[in-house]
Amino acid sequence: MAEAFNDLTLSADKAARYAEVAAEIASVLDGEPNRTARMATVASMLANSFDHYFWTGFYVVDPDKPGELVVGPYQGTLGCLRIAFGRGVCGAAAATGQTQLVADVHAFPGHIACDSRSESEIVVPVFDAAGTLLAVFDVDSDRPAAFDAIDQAGLETILAATFA
Repeated sequence: MAEAFNDLTLSADKAARYAEVAAEIASVLDGEPNRTARMATVASMLANSFDHYFWTGFYVVDPDKPGELVVGPYQGTLGCLRIAFGRGVCGAAAATGQTQLVADVHAFPGHIACDSRSESEIVVPVFDAAGTLLAVFDVDSDRPAAFDAIDQAGLETILAATFA
């Protein structure tokens, strides 16, 4: 019973932290039209807000190479430079337009190991107001099963508010 209570408390704390960070990001970005500045700010602020984040950043749709993502603003160790739609977790999010929540990256078919310490991952597609895919937002953790529905809801809310 105590373990279930602790899980609920941790979940509530994490949800509250996402709400706080969302408000902070909105405040910092108020009036800033530049997409790169917005992405860099989101990556930085989220990376510094959660202990379970190991690598945090954007892979941007390359306008010169349809069907390919190129690394954008990020926080962490070296990222992959390019990822084809449909390849790995980021490519799956780009190809399907749906968030990918992966508890064990080693069990994900075609996972791309940009950093061998990555154990779990969440990737959220980022759309503009017209519904066009701009990028995917990738968060890796060096902990297995580090992400859950609270992370998904928090990230989807922040990214929709920031880029739509």
